[in-house]
Amino acid sequence: MSRLYLVPDRKDMKRMCDLAEAYGCAFEYNDFFLPKVMDDAKEQEEIIADYRKYREGFSGSGLAENGFSADTMHGAFLDVTIHSDDSLIRDVSMRRVRQSMETAKRMGLKGIVFHTGRLAGFRSAGYLKNWRDRNVSFFTEIAAQYPEQQIYMENMFDEAPDVLAGLAEQMRDVENFGICLDYAHAMIFSKCSGREWIEPLAPYIRHIHINDNDLQHDLHLAVGAGRLDWQEFDHLIRQYDIEAPVLVEVNGYEAQKESLQYMKRDGIYPMERER
Repeated sequence: MSRLYLVPDRKDMKRMCDLAEAYGCAFEYNDFFLPKVMDDAKEQEEIIADYRKYREGFSGSGLAENGFSADTMHGAFLDVTIHSDDSLIRDVSMRRVRQSMETAKRMGLKGIVFHTGRLAGFRSAGYLKNWRDRNVSFFTEIAAQYPEQQIYMENMFDEAPDVLAGLAEQMRDVENFGICLDYAHAMIFSKCSGREWIEPLAPYIRHIHINDNDLQHDLHLAVGAGRLDWQEFDHLIRQYDIEAPVLVEVNGYEAQKESLQYMKRDGIYPMERER
């Protein structure tokens, strides 16, 4: 069974670790993408120190001897536009990505999630080609510089999967690069069906984010608490033989527990249905 991930809560780590251990989960850290944190080295070290108190002794974490090898993190994504024609914006965006990679390396994390950063719905051929080519060039370089970390590109406001699939195809030979399918984003920011998203991306999906919503707003509800069709999600992931870890991207112990219980009861990927 593919590994599950949870978003840890620094103020409730004892219960978080107990829940993660009960379901065999690793953690995906959401503490390091905010600019104010990225600009404050002292705060970063305090956050890392807080987590290290719990993770070094956590038997379900799959730690390597030198770090948090099973865990991942959300990289910088606010205003990050690698493809910008403005060299100043482009340079700052690249700097933020490199900062994220350094944080992940320092913590020994397995992977880092970034966002596409595209202008939603803007389909100019020149813009799309520029987005693809600059991201291919930059992230190929980053992947070579950080071979121990996996890099995942996540759909955000993308109106269709074709541009992201084109990037993945261009980078198919980069072993530590893949797609993070955010199923909730796909269902609310796009008119494409789940099948229309998963079929072209299936060969490249290395990580998955899930949470629920009302099919209109990005609410990050507990899985099963909204209107998304989780039986369809489960069917499509299994039909296309996708083997990827799944982040239950909801905040707080109670919502995470509710999500995991629902997934286990209904056998939602990567859970197996209870007999």
